[in-house]
Amino acid sequence: MTAPKASRPPEKYDFAKPRRLTRDRMRTIGAIHERVMRGFEAWLFSRVRGQIEIDFPQVDVVSFGEFTAQLPTPCAAYTFEVLETGGQQGVVEVGADFSTLLVDRFFGGAGEPQKIERALSPIERLAVRLVVERLLSLLADAWRDYVPFETALRSFESLPIMVRGLNKEEPVLVSILAIVVDGFASEVRIAIPLNVLGDFFTTRETRRVSEMAGTDEERVHARVITETAIRSTNVEVSARLPEFTAPIRSLLELTAGAVLPTGIPINTPLDVTVAGANRFHAVPGRIGPRLAIRLVDAPPSPLVHADH
Repeated sequence: MTAPKASRPPEKYDFAKPRRLTRDRMRTIGAIHERVMRGFEAWLFSRVRGQIEIDFPQVDVVSFGEFTAQLPTPCAAYTFEVLETGGQQGVVEVGADFSTLLVDRFFGGAGEPQKIERALSPIERLAVRLVVERLLSLLADAWRDYVPFETALRSFESLPIMVRGLNKEEPVLVSILAIVVDGFASEVRIAIPLNVLGDFFTTRETRRVSEMAGTDEERVHARVITETAIRSTNVEVSARLPEFTAPIRSLLELTAGAVLPTGIPINTPLDVTVAGANRFHAVPGRIGPRLAIRLVDAPPSPLVHADH
């Protein structure tokens, strides 16, 4: 009798960051970027007048907030819109070393340029913009075999905190191109919204589940089970009074059982948070012997903002 093999220990799975880059996808993404790099090298060769090498060392799926947090200050970030996707936007960030070299070569320089420790001037932005437009055109051609991909440049930012276009939690596919020109090394970062590449990242298993057929009774039964599970899920809800100030003297005199006057009227609306997010306004009340609240309205969503 042989001893049973040790079972593989369980692995933690983060549902907020699902693993999307399987080996098959990585091979495809590598082929896409190989096509982009070869076209980009050929286009740059006659414009920077030097030996060019472009490599594709890194790709990952991160949140848009994580991507912007990694950008240097100042940066050279060009925001682009993916057309016919409801306003989805991505970013191409040209590293300071590469943007310095481009400005130097485009305006007649031939040696090793001095690094620009400031934001690009309007004329310098236009020079670098030509390179970004060409890179986006090559990306669109390479991705078009898998998903519709047409782009248009929208804005430029030199401060990472001002780079916008997506919510911080939105996932993006980040590609980093390592570029060496005459021994002068730099990087170009490209962030593409994952929603734009949805068809590419849809697995066969996902499609099979979404297309699963069944009788009307089976679908109704599955819906009832799902709704029951969702409705039985516990969500943390809290009601809070508005902030108020109190003198240090009153705080020092507090003892067990003491009452601290807040100066807040009894009918002041309370802020109701659901899972840590402010969702409703309410007024205090009772249901029998228990304290309760009655919802009166909902505050404006922080996700809705106007660009005015």
